[in-house]
Amino acid sequence: TTAALLRLLFHDCFIEGCDASVMLDDSNGNSNKSIERQAIPNKTLKGFDKIARIKDELEKACPGVVSCADTLVLATRDSVHMAGGPFYPVFTGRRDSTSSHFNAAIAGIPKPDDNITQTLHLFSLRGFDAKETHCIVSHGYFFSSFNVGKIGCEFIGPRLNNFQGTGRPDSTLTPNFLDEMRRSCEDNNSSDSAESPTATNSRKLEESASRVGMSYYQGLSAAVGSGSGFDSHYYRSLINNRGLLFADQQLMADDRTRNVVGEYASDDGATFRRDFARAMFKMSNLNVLTGEDGVVLLNCSMPVS
Repeated sequence: TTAALLRLLFHDCFIEGCDASVMLDDSNGNSNKSIERQAIPNKTLKGFDKIARIKDELEKACPGVVSCADTLVLATRDSVHMAGGPFYPVFTGRRDSTSSHFNAAIAGIPKPDDNITQTLHLFSLRGFDAKETHCIVSHGYFFSSFNVGKIGCEFIGPRLNNFQGTGRPDSTLTPNFLDEMRRSCEDNNSSDSAESPTATNSRKLEESASRVGMSYYQGLSAAVGSGSGFDSHYYRSLINNRGLLFADQQLMADDRTRNVVGEYASDDGATFRRDFARAMFKMSNLNVLTGEDGVVLLNCSMPVS
């Protein structure tokens, strides 16, 4: 649940702010209108049902008071804390969007095969510096929350056989790690791997979402121990060139982020936990709707009639 909610929150806040638009179906039954959650980067999002259940209970207790945006922010924070992560303060009073943002989601969500320059640029547009970007990327907002979740083979596969159309595996993968990844994702055939997760074939992406993947515990070499989901094992895996996604390993390709990797790998996770809490607080306040802006939806998937 923590992994799903972290990713859901990121995909909501990163596109037009924390306004619950990713949960909204504003198509009004028009099959020709695409909604935000149908955008390719959002096809494999999970956790909608958890937020809906929480929202139902909130409506019973205090009707029309707590927005879907606040519900998602608070549920994610509490889930992180329950999973062993840091507790961090969040403001409340967000209001919900009355429209979803399909095109913005297509263009604005970072991709698993982005290089570090592309990633830093997308985050800088939203006011995040290199360290804050590192905290968010390294905790898996892209796909499955790397430290506490699992990366699906639909995202690993493109590195294994036809990386970025080269017809070859990602050259940054060591032979041993490439073999391990292929064994874990043996269901990914070459045709699947040849297609980027950002391709327009959404049906194939949805089908592949249920495939077996890998966690960062698996990504560690035998010589590196692993502890809780919020410790430093992710960073040690990057130092050993064992990032599961290209975008992960790219954190070692720029001095600004490579130095942060070394800093976080050098202790028991305390430094990362502090910086992660600060980055999450900042993320949860991106372009929020308050006051007379937006609405408080009674059902997170249904616009106000």
